[in-house]
Amino acid sequence: MTGLPAAFKRIRLELARSKEHPAGSPNHGYELVAPLDAGGRIDPALWRKHRELCRVRRFWGDEEQIGHLLHKPGGAEHGQWMFDYIGAPDYDAEAGYRFGEHTFRPGEYVSLTDAAGDMHTFRVASVAPAI
Repeated sequence: MTGLPAAFKRIRLELARSKEHPAGSPNHGYELVAPLDAGGRIDPALWRKHRELCRVRRFWGDEEQIGHLLHKPGGAEHGQWMFDYIGAPDYDAEAGYRFGEHTFRPGEYVSLTDAAGDMHTFRVASVAPAI
């Protein structure tokens, strides 16, 4: 992905501590390409302008899915950020919990609700230019 605006970042989220993974897991998580504002939050205006470039890769052990970062209207946040996977049914979308308010900086934590309705916490492992 060359030629992206400088605000576009490659964000790696890794599974934080959980019952199944007491030490967390670098083998379970997401890599997303999204525009961040100066505060490290997802920039909805740039997302609207370049939504086709906002991608996500879910890696879960030996499984991998590729999809898009979507913004759905409504809810407490006046919209909800979601991951929608290519070739997956609509009900397989995963939702970010309060993604509009979260700062995506290394060491921060974010939560996602998977397609089964289970919430998982992830640590922001890295944020780098998406060149």
